[in-house]
Amino acid sequence: MQPGDSFTTVPVSVAVSCAGLAGAVAALTGHRRTLVRPHRDRLTLPVVFNDYMNTLMGDPTTAKLLPLVDAAADAGAEIFCVDAGWYDNDLNWWDSVGEWQPSRTRFPRGIEEVLTRIRDRDMVPGLWLEPEVIGVRSPMADKLPPEAFLQRGGTRLVEHDRYHLDLRHPAAVAHLDEVVDRLVEQLGVGYLKLDYNIDPGTGTDLDADSVGAGLLAHNRAHLGWLDRLHHRHPDLILENCASGGMRMDYALLSRMQLQSTSDQQDYRRYPPIAVTAPMSVLPEQSANWAYPQPDMPDEQLAFTLCTGMLGRLYLSGRLDAMRPDQLRAVRDAVEAYRGIRADLADTVPLWPLGLPAWNDPWLSLALRRQNVTYLGVWRRDDADRSATLRLPHLTGQQVTVELLHPRHLSPWTCTWVPATATLTVTPTRPEPFTARIFRIATDAPTP
Repeated sequence: MQPGDSFTTVPVSVAVSCAGLAGAVAALTGHRRTLVRPHRDRLTLPVVFNDYMNTLMGDPTTAKLLPLVDAAADAGAEIFCVDAGWYDNDLNWWDSVGEWQPSRTRFPRGIEEVLTRIRDRDMVPGLWLEPEVIGVRSPMADKLPPEAFLQRGGTRLVEHDRYHLDLRHPAAVAHLDEVVDRLVEQLGVGYLKLDYNIDPGTGTDLDADSVGAGLLAHNRAHLGWLDRLHHRHPDLILENCASGGMRMDYALLSRMQLQSTSDQQDYRRYPPIAVTAPMSVLPEQSANWAYPQPDMPDEQLAFTLCTGMLGRLYLSGRLDAMRPDQLRAVRDAVEAYRGIRADLADTVPLWPLGLPAWNDPWLSLALRRQNVTYLGVWRRDDADRSATLRLPHLTGQQVTVELLHPRHLSPWTCTWVPATATLTVTPTRPEPFTARIFRIATDAPTP
């Protein structure tokens, strides 16, 4: 910098509280809510079904999707997102992405057939998109000028067989605007899952004093593109994915409606992610995968469904292959979630067992507002028979503990001690993986 020059950093938020961790996180939670842009999604928190995780895994076709669409609708989903693969004619699409034109081999009568079925079943159709990358085999790699890509030393950056667009350049912006406008206006897409699976490293030195300055300028141009996108399509819902939570801050989340918290495929390992997510993301933006499968026993089905319920319920799984009683269990979870979601955007998080370690056998997350606390508890393999949870905001109060989900399985014993503000929970049968969602109510608002 030269004498007299100035530089503005990215915004940073700091919370200080005399009420310890819980107070600091509550302050951050309230602050984050002041940052997010108004959107109808925040008022309704619709249930999302996405076809990817442990289901189609990037290989969608009309034949595979239509039964899933019907099953997701029967389960109560309100958005159906077709994930990766819809734009390519085979499974080798990684290094050819960039045009974002629907495949004709995967959808012989056009992807419109699938999107129409989604709308006919009263769901919003969504598509996966990775807008900032162009595969090295993509026709767009030659159609766009070299200056439309991040580069160093006059050479385009290549990361995992992909180029990275530089959104400072008008040709890169025009390309992405054309793609999104076409998907929204011609195909009627109302939801986009925006992924980001490469890392450009230190940045670009094109038209910049340093690679870091170039990368920051691109970053700010990317945020400007998102702002203009919302101005053109104010009802479009945007999910920030980024390899499952790998690029997650409120520069993005002030502009996007929900955040995929992980690409974790093992339902037994997801609870620590879902439980700790509200440290970084608003509960109403935390899209935690719940991927029930037909081969799961009843308690494990409940375990994965509970993982998604204290955030944005984000479903996947082979619902189309389930028995009627299994699909009914999924529908019950959706109905229970619908009963609490209006409160979620007014809650602050608590951790009745403390912040969890990766292998903790018992885990718990509480979301509190006024005189209601929503409590999730997960028991994993080799755990003690019971767990004692601390809820200090309820000290000295009489409470009512109501089981919200699953109601069709054996209830747990819950013992409340007002003087110590402790709730001891004990499963009726100690299954290796089991979970419950409770609603705890008091007669008066808690401090």
